[in-house]
Amino acid sequence: MAIVAYARVSTGQQDFISQVDRLTAAGAKKVFSEKRSGLDGERPELARCLEYVREGDTLIVTKLDRLARSTADLYKIVTALTDRGVAFKVLDDSAVDTTTRTGKLVMGILALIAEFETEIRRERQMEGIARAKAQGRTGGRPKLVTDEVRTSIQRLREGGASIRAIAAEVGLSKATVQKTLGRVKEN
Repeated sequence: MAIVAYARVSTGQQDFISQVDRLTAAGAKKVFSEKRSGLDGERPELARCLEYVREGDTLIVTKLDRLARSTADLYKIVTALTDRGVAFKVLDDSAVDTTTRTGKLVMGILALIAEFETEIRRERQMEGIARAKAQGRTGGRPKLVTDEVRTSIQRLREGGASIRAIAAEVGLSKATVQKTLGRVKEN
């Protein structure tokens, strides 16, 4: 039953030494640390830390935002830890301690907030999509091969230009030119 810690700062100019010192003073025997944005999905040291902890261990951090990008992310991580029998504590917020009833309650409340955030985000996304459709926008990137470009490709080919020359002229790849010419023949 070990105390394992995770420390993170967002930029190279910041230093996580004070976090590591506090975590070590709180009893951490193993500390994983990295300089990565919390918004970065790729946090290799966090992944190593979560893989390292075992049943009966306690994972500690100095602040909630050091561990997770959002409430949903926090809840996902803590749920995975709890399912594996790993406790979770936050030094700066004693209310977040999954070894206590109150800490479990706080995590439950955070879970509800995470679900609420997800629903709000989904509603906003659907509203944005509906608004774009009403304005005639369908999403995705614009077509590279417009009718005008298709006509140019066909005219250049009929004039005897090579696929490579056509591609250079219209600014598309050879494969796109070939595909466009194939579609012209089909029609």
